[in-house]
Amino acid sequence: MRTLIANGLIIDGSGSPAVPGHLAMEDEKIVGIAPMESAGFDTVIDVKGCVVCPGFIDTHSHSDIEVFKQPQLLPKLMQGITTEFIGQDGVSAAPLPLEFIQPWRKNIAGLDGDTDRLDWTFETTENFLELLGKNGSGTNLCYLAPHGNLRMAARGLGGGLASDEELERLCAILRRELEQGCFGLSTGLVYIPCAYADTRELTELCKVTADHSVPLVIHQRSESDDILDSMAEVIAVGRDSGVWIHFSHFKLCGKNNAPLFDRVLETLDSGSAAGVRISFDHYPYLAGSTMLGVILPPWAHDGGTDKLLQRLMSRDERKKMIRDIRTGIRGWDNFVSFAGLDGIVITNVKTEKNSDAIGKNLVQLGEMRSKEPLEAVFDLLWQEDNAVTMVDFYGLEEHIKALMKRPEMNVCTDGLLGGVPHPRVYGAFARVLGKYVREEKILSLPEAIHKMTGKPASVFGLRDRGQLRENSAADIVVFDPETIRDKGSYENPRQYPEGIRHVFVNGHAAIRDGRPVPSVLAGKVLRKSP
Repeated sequence: MRTLIANGLIIDGSGSPAVPGHLAMEDEKIVGIAPMESAGFDTVIDVKGCVVCPGFIDTHSHSDIEVFKQPQLLPKLMQGITTEFIGQDGVSAAPLPLEFIQPWRKNIAGLDGDTDRLDWTFETTENFLELLGKNGSGTNLCYLAPHGNLRMAARGLGGGLASDEELERLCAILRRELEQGCFGLSTGLVYIPCAYADTRELTELCKVTADHSVPLVIHQRSESDDILDSMAEVIAVGRDSGVWIHFSHFKLCGKNNAPLFDRVLETLDSGSAAGVRISFDHYPYLAGSTMLGVILPPWAHDGGTDKLLQRLMSRDERKKMIRDIRTGIRGWDNFVSFAGLDGIVITNVKTEKNSDAIGKNLVQLGEMRSKEPLEAVFDLLWQEDNAVTMVDFYGLEEHIKALMKRPEMNVCTDGLLGGVPHPRVYGAFARVLGKYVREEKILSLPEAIHKMTGKPASVFGLRDRGQLRENSAADIVVFDPETIRDKGSYENPRQYPEGIRHVFVNGHAAIRDGRPVPSVLAGKVLRKSP
């Protein structure tokens, strides 16, 4: 099957300027980029006035479980994403020892969702990736080895530091995962059980990671009050292990922390000057999204979700949680402190009985339940087995623009797909191209596309994606630069963007004329090459 995309504005993903021309595909590969005759092609698509560029790469995705329910992953395809990195924040599906299936499903439900359509007895990452491949997907999927799963496999769900023997076992498990094709090690130091790891554990794991020439993808311990100490820890891990540091959804939380921003940027610069390789991904919104349970102090999660639910039933334990939320704990990101009770909005629950909570902030939840807001939150988390998600408003627009200009930055969605999602799930990439390129001119079009394609491909070692080159995979987006924009709002986020005309995944048309092609699952499970 030979296809010609004719008369486009070619932006190849390298950061080079746009050039007019045609792009030819045959089967799954790009076979030519130049002016050429249209004869000899099975299909010719005239895209005059449109940009032709590599498929966008989402380096922070939470499609891990949703793909088994909605394999096309249309919220991603419809904004031009053709490759996603799953296994984020140190907590994902695999590896998963059989004895931990039920508590672990509860632990990750708020972040990645849950489904009975998946046979959860896969145990190993290899088996999970095979299930992903058999299931099929609209996008290509790349898996990161999740630190929390490794820790669970090595020493269970309890708190505390790893012993020398346990750390040796952790490193052996990580080595196995990376040899099976994982694209890096992920951790989320605000999520259980990753939060129990010390700097020594991270450094030893990252020595293994560096040996395999893949990055550490890290949700650092603090993105708010203690961000400078947190960054110092991460950069020290990079220095002492030699690993590439990739900060997940990099940001500064809390308007009260705005005076720290210049020092945050200086810390990035000093880390790079010291020889640490640093990159980060970022989404262009003033609010984040994660599990509501993160507003609880870390000790409340010790032992996993079942232990948390027991503590939520205890009056004395609730009093301790309220005390710690109100007074804070050194080194812990206190979401209530930096976003406020009225700045945290519930976006999804597990059961119908609490569906009235969706769209309400925590003050409104308390009013609805005629309780103090935190007590109402505790009730909700207990009733929903901790499977509750939220949006938290934390940021400043000038920070978004400054981070977008940084050379370390690439675009991501960090999209949780259930309930009433964050609008970034549907519009992050289109928002950059519409708002920050066309309207505000924060980036040029070639710069922005590089941050969506060639830049993330270079960080994660995707050798045949991210740039338009002959013999590369035919992951291609065609969009109208004059009309592309995101449409979703926090109140009505499930809206596809405007301006995306065509999306090809491995040479197959997944989006044609702005509409999904039914039943096309052209994505692949990609493996990191040695």
